[in-house]
Amino acid sequence: MSVESPSASPHAHAPVSAPFAGPFALGTLSARSSSAESAFPALVTPDERVLDLRTALHTPHLTMRGVLAEWAGVLPELHRLAGDGGLPWQPLTGFRVHAPVEPRQVFQSGANYRQHVIDLHVAHRDPDDGRSTEEARAEAAALMDRRAAEDLPYVFLGLPSAVTGPYDDVTLPAWAEKPDWELELAAVIGRAAHRVPVTEALEYVAGYTIANDLTDRATVFRRDMPQIGTDWLRSKNAPGFTPLGPWIVPAASVGAPHDLRVTLKLNGEVKQDESTKDMIFDVARVVSYASQTARLLPGDLVLTGSPAGNGMHWGRLLRAGDVMDATITGLGAQRTRCVAEGA
Repeated sequence: MSVESPSASPHAHAPVSAPFAGPFALGTLSARSSSAESAFPALVTPDERVLDLRTALHTPHLTMRGVLAEWAGVLPELHRLAGDGGLPWQPLTGFRVHAPVEPRQVFQSGANYRQHVIDLHVAHRDPDDGRSTEEARAEAAALMDRRAAEDLPYVFLGLPSAVTGPYDDVTLPAWAEKPDWELELAAVIGRAAHRVPVTEALEYVAGYTIANDLTDRATVFRRDMPQIGTDWLRSKNAPGFTPLGPWIVPAASVGAPHDLRVTLKLNGEVKQDESTKDMIFDVARVVSYASQTARLLPGDLVLTGSPAGNGMHWGRLLRAGDVMDATITGLGAQRTRCVAEGA
């Protein structure tokens, strides 16, 4: 796919081609010559045809959140539209791809991949810890086993203003000393959900998309007030720190989300490559847990954590000029380039 980012520089690179599962996916697009304000919800087919859903559904001011708010009723119609060759389809190459949805709420699951958490446990241990790396890893592994059996997911909030498109440049703030990548499977909510049981939680998920939940490792923990703990506002919510998309793929097309491959390449070199089977708490448990406190709304995102292979593990953090290629099985691909603030 050769799709331009709406905010990319003139020499923006094209994303790596990767198919999505099923007969169609949903995206938010705009004409290349238009502003982001003119973006519209679209039906996209695997052969790269685009249908404007405002016209097809006879709703001139329709947004992606509007589509998701009527998900149960509109899904059969989307299937019908995808098979109708007589509609005014257009080539995808004529459009810019934005984040597929503007969420009202972003729920982020931390410490949810077993090997990733073990890596972080070892990386962040006290410098005076006299144990060997093997001993520290064994302790962390036992802790993860106890968490899966006895504990609850760890969920915090992100800002919608951090969301950006799947091919946008990512600006690294001048203050970010250790910017890192965190590729994640994101569930997109299709029904208002409050206090839903785990056994029913996936019924509230309209589909899935790709999220890269960037983190500045240097500001995760407050140095001035360590008793407060983590500072997710500072470390995760700079503008553009959550590249999202390109597509929302309906849940039925993805199937069971418990064995999808999550892969991130940095400048062509594989850094993350793990199955969602390594999750400590699966998608249903995370969605259910978030809904026990909050009311999840159509279009909201539930990010499910990042697998092993982040920059802290490799001893190599993000810097200007880096290119991240991200894929998750059946969801397509995103490509983002890092640029320095003010560049």
